[in-house]
Amino acid sequence: MFAALSAPLCFFMPETYAPVLLQRRARALRKSTGNGNIVAPFDIQKRGLRVILTVTLTRPLRMFIQESIVLFTCLYLAIVYAIFFIYFQAYPIIFQGIYGMNTGVSGLMYLPIAIGAFFSCAVFNWWDSYLHKAKARGASWADIEEYRRLPLACIGGPLYVIALFWLGWTSSPNIHWAVPMLSGIPFGSGYLLIFMAMLNYLSDAYETFSSSAQSAASCCRSTFAVLLPISTTPMFSRLGVSWSCSILGFFSLAMSLIPFAFIRYGEHIRRNSKFCQYLREQKEADRIAEEEEDRMHHLRAETGRDVEKGRVTSAPIP
Repeated sequence: MFAALSAPLCFFMPETYAPVLLQRRARALRKSTGNGNIVAPFDIQKRGLRVILTVTLTRPLRMFIQESIVLFTCLYLAIVYAIFFIYFQAYPIIFQGIYGMNTGVSGLMYLPIAIGAFFSCAVFNWWDSYLHKAKARGASWADIEEYRRLPLACIGGPLYVIALFWLGWTSSPNIHWAVPMLSGIPFGSGYLLIFMAMLNYLSDAYETFSSSAQSAASCCRSTFAVLLPISTTPMFSRLGVSWSCSILGFFSLAMSLIPFAFIRYGEHIRRNSKFCQYLREQKEADRIAEEEEDRMHHLRAETGRDVEKGRVTSAPIP
C-alpha cells in the first residue's frame, strides 16, 4: 500500500544518472549551436530491446558471478541481513521461553537494537564529515574507494560478532534478562555500519554500474532473508541458544574479514575488473573531451569562427 502511494512521486524525482544527463547536455548543445557532431557516449551506444534483454538486465547476474567485490559484498550483506530476520524468531525463544515474558514485554527487548542503530548513524555522520574535511585538505587516502567507507565496516563487523556471542552465552535463567537485552546495542550498531559501509563501497567502486551492483546485493540478501530464518526454530531447539548464536557468530566472524581484505586487495581487484576498466576508459575519454572543448573555446576566441568538434568514440558498455 505504501509503495502504491509513493509510486507517483517517482515522476517528480530529478534525473541523476550521469550518462543521461550528459546526453541531454549534448542534445541541448546540438540545438543551440547547430553542430550535429556534438554527441554523448550514450548516443553512440547501441540500444534496443535486444540490448536491454541481453546486456542491461543480465548485468547484475554477470557482476555477481564475475566481480569478486560484488560477490563477497553480496554474501556478507546476505548473512548479516538473514541474521537480522532470525532475531525476530530468536528473541521470543529467548525472552519468552527462558525468562517467561509475555509477547508485549518481550517486544521491548528490541529497543536496544534501535539505540545501537542511532549510535551508528552518529558515527556515520562524523565519519562523513571527517572524510569531506580530508578531501578538502587534499589527503590522498580520501580519493581511494576502499578508504572512504570500509573503515566503518571494519568497526561494525566485530561489533556484530560480539553481539551474537554476547546474546548466546548470557541468555540463561541464572543471568538477569537485561544482560542479553543489552547485546542489542552492538548488534544494531554493527548491523547498520556494515550495511552503510558496504553498500556505499559498491557505489564508489562501480559508479555508473552501481545500480546493477546494488540490484545483485538486494536480490541476494532478500533470498537469504527468506530462506535462512526457516531454520531458526529447528536450530535453536536442537542446539540450544548458546550454540545456535555461536554458529551465527562464527559465520559472521568469517564474513567480517571481507572489508579488511578489500582494503588490502580492493584496488588490485578493481584494476583487473572489466567494469572498472570501462569506467577508467570513460573518465579518460571525458578528460580528453574537456581538453578538446577548451582548445576549441580558445580557437573560437582567437579566430572568431566556430570550430567543428569531432565525434568521441566510446567502448561498448559491458
